[in-house]
Amino acid sequence: MARDLVLGVDAGHTVTKAVLFDATGRQLAQGSGALPLNTPHPRWVERDMDDVWGTALRAVRACLGAAGPGAGRAVAAVGLTGHGDGLYAVDDRGRPVRAAIVAMDTRAEPVLDEWRGTSVWPRALALSGMVPFAGSPAALLAWLEVHEPEALDRARWLLACKDWLRLRLTATVATDPTDASASFTDLHGGGYSAELLGLYGLDGLAGKLPPVLPCDAVSGTVTREAAAATGLTAGTPVVTGAHDVDAAAVGIGGAITGELCLIAGTFSINQVVSERPVLDPRWQVRSFVRPGRWMTMSTSPASVANLEWFLRVTGAPAEQRAGVHELIGREVEAHLAGPSEVLFHPFVYGSPHPQPTSGTFLGLRGWHDRGHLLRALMEGVVLNHRWHVDALCSRLPVTGPARLTGGAAHSRIWSQMFADALRRPVVVSDVAESAARGAALIAAGAVGLLDGPDDPRAGAAVLRRHEPDAERGAVLDEAYRMYLEALEALGPLWAGLPWAH
Repeated sequence: MARDLVLGVDAGHTVTKAVLFDATGRQLAQGSGALPLNTPHPRWVERDMDDVWGTALRAVRACLGAAGPGAGRAVAAVGLTGHGDGLYAVDDRGRPVRAAIVAMDTRAEPVLDEWRGTSVWPRALALSGMVPFAGSPAALLAWLEVHEPEALDRARWLLACKDWLRLRLTATVATDPTDASASFTDLHGGGYSAELLGLYGLDGLAGKLPPVLPCDAVSGTVTREAAAATGLTAGTPVVTGAHDVDAAAVGIGGAITGELCLIAGTFSINQVVSERPVLDPRWQVRSFVRPGRWMTMSTSPASVANLEWFLRVTGAPAEQRAGVHELIGREVEAHLAGPSEVLFHPFVYGSPHPQPTSGTFLGLRGWHDRGHLLRALMEGVVLNHRWHVDALCSRLPVTGPARLTGGAAHSRIWSQMFADALRRPVVVSDVAESAARGAALIAAGAVGLLDGPDDPRAGAAVLRRHEPDAERGAVLDEAYRMYLEALEALGPLWAGLPWAH
């Protein structure tokens, strides 16, 4: 049997997907599994690492099963991607030393409060291309040094999400430049920086950082044990892969220098690939898949996860919680006329702003129904993306339409809101699983099935193009003005709430 297929595995914050593609990125089969987030204490957001692996196993088995008999023998390579930041720590036997911490976790906010206003802040930006946030490895490890030093003592390797899956698939330890640059690599030199580790007081952890291999390197092969569990063939190459932000850009053809790419998923990701690093505390500059390019991304945990939260707490049927469905779209469309009567700050899980914030509906009256709330929620998510995009456009040469992927891209109404609020065309590709596709394209290039992820044979076709509507744009301009004014006014009130301390 010809081995001419590639498997992309995408481990997100709440769902892991395994998707089988041909060498040009055409999707053939898919499997997925949901994974709950645990909040054992306020501000903590964790996952059981064995459950992360078990969910990936089920997703791969389901995908290969859907593809038909012998599909595992046709896989030429496996590409990995996953959510960035957070922490997956293992001991010298490759076993977890504690639960995984994901990037939505905010327990390390007090660490950031100590660093702000000191030399740590500007020096971190100059050396690494970013200032840390609560879910970044630097902040989490500094917190663990104080509160759980025994866990760090037991840890042998400090990994990212996809690197934990690679360890289980191949029994090898590695990471790639995109995930490695989350906290500790030198912006210009590219390797781990002793000065950065020292800046954060983490000198003793240098030997626990994994080896960095190119994104398109074969970093291991599927073990016999993993083959028996997944249906893959033992010895199948596993490629290092990339952070899901970078992989998604590759998957939808959004890796062109100067082009705006928006990922509206759990996080609000707003990114531009650049030829040189442009530093600003409002965004992160990290290594990109292609050497000599940088991924400039302005992010916050404040996008479509708000909708998932809303549907859960309002008791929506389970089938509505998977994303934006036709029923929800109809509800919002019936309430789109006129100005925005209800305002929503989409900060249920966090925000890009240094002051305390929360998810907040403003302007509610007795005649408002669920459709008004859903419209406000969708607009609030879009306005948060606009804050990030305005920041990027203030200093970077951003041209052309914006490429949109993630949960919001599945909704025509939500996609149009992005075009209206940003006052620029928005393009949605025909790619259903952009990060998994990007990981698969990187893997296809690694084993010679493609001439790299930019191979024209793997281009993504345009599914929809949304042109900005001037009238709706004016409505959202006014909503944005109120959104920012309310953000400023509510700051002292949010700071006084019990959870802010």
